[in-house]
Amino acid sequence: MIARLLIASIITGLISGIFITFYSLLITFLTYFFFMGDPIKTIPTLPVWYLYLLPTIAIFLVNYIVHKDPNTREYGLNEVADSIVANKMKFSVKTVFLKIFSSALSLSSGFPVGTEGPSASIGAMVAYHIHKWFRLPTMLVKMMISIGASSGIAAVFVSPVTGIAFAIEIIAYQFIKQYIGYLILASFVSFSVGIYFLNPIIFLHSSGHTYDFGLMIANILFLPFITLFVYLYLFLKKRVLKFVNIEIIKSFPRFRRFFIALIGGGVIGTILLLEPRAAFSGHALVLNLINTDHMIPLAAILSILILRIIGTTVAIYSNAIGGIFIPLMSIGALTGYGYAEILIDYAGYTVEPFYFAAVGAAVFMGVTMKLPLTAVILALETTFDYNVVITTGISVVLVEYFSQLYFNIQRRNVTRIKEMKKSEEKEEAGAPDAQGS
Repeated sequence: MIARLLIASIITGLISGIFITFYSLLITFLTYFFFMGDPIKTIPTLPVWYLYLLPTIAIFLVNYIVHKDPNTREYGLNEVADSIVANKMKFSVKTVFLKIFSSALSLSSGFPVGTEGPSASIGAMVAYHIHKWFRLPTMLVKMMISIGASSGIAAVFVSPVTGIAFAIEIIAYQFIKQYIGYLILASFVSFSVGIYFLNPIIFLHSSGHTYDFGLMIANILFLPFITLFVYLYLFLKKRVLKFVNIEIIKSFPRFRRFFIALIGGGVIGTILLLEPRAAFSGHALVLNLINTDHMIPLAAILSILILRIIGTTVAIYSNAIGGIFIPLMSIGALTGYGYAEILIDYAGYTVEPFYFAAVGAAVFMGVTMKLPLTAVILALETTFDYNVVITTGISVVLVEYFSQLYFNIQRRNVTRIKEMKKSEEKEEAGAPDAQGS
């Protein structure tokens, strides 16, 4: 049995890594195809009507696919985790390929969503079928699905330890004691494939293994600053979704999908027109923020930050297929980078913007997704800098505490959107609304 589990874990990691590599490269190919080159460079040369038409048509197609196969809908790993616990996961090959295509279409047309949700589903599907091929006991199906999901995350993040921690915190917590070794094995095999083809997020400007106590004041002041932007993100997200859902969509139930696609395409088209860097997944944006050799103007940082908050919210509501891990990291990185520039420009404080970009990326994701362990390991694995790791560990706990004073942050906040949409569908069919307001 142990030998079969070892071989199954290795094969799961290997196949998952290949599928996730294909998925990531497909996104890159479609992005360059749709925008006729690097979108950051080509968007200013494209017609305005094209920038609006492309995301609108893309999200129409995605919503059509979701209508035909609701299992392609994706809002992040919470759905994967909940399905594993309930043992209701459906892993048809057709659904997974539709999910890959829908996610690639969403991301390549400019919607700011991440890749971790579809990647977890890909890995889970692979593991599910390997479980059947190896004729493993039924009691191990959830364990194998968890192994597959974690290997998918490790490959797409190109970060094995972060992927493992993420999977443990949000998916595989029930299986840690007995099966952690297989999860580690599959994750590192999948990572080995991913790192050959994909680019990890690595902070090149990390200073090392000594803690700089001179940063203590700046670190303390950063707590209320990033908390303010967490508040802003949660407030805008809640208000935008409530307005679109109640004030607009419910007034025209028969045209719900039309309005969803029209609003999504219009907002993303406007973002592409105003600031292309605020669109797409945010992976390239984070790398640029943390490793660029020149300062980015504060006004540009703040404008990208606000647009990404709005874009991520609307993308989720519009049924753009993908997760929110990388988009939240990008918002946090922008927050940290902007904070450092404020210290430099207005307080005369000598500080490295890349340092606070690294802290902000980990803390913002950790707080809004309630993944503190993943945040700390992410900071460690991407920087190997004690200044970043220690500050992240302290900040993610305190900022979450401050945020919980006014907002009820839960891991299932995103999947509640799915429940809200189900209630709308019932209304459209004449069923009573179980959601209320």
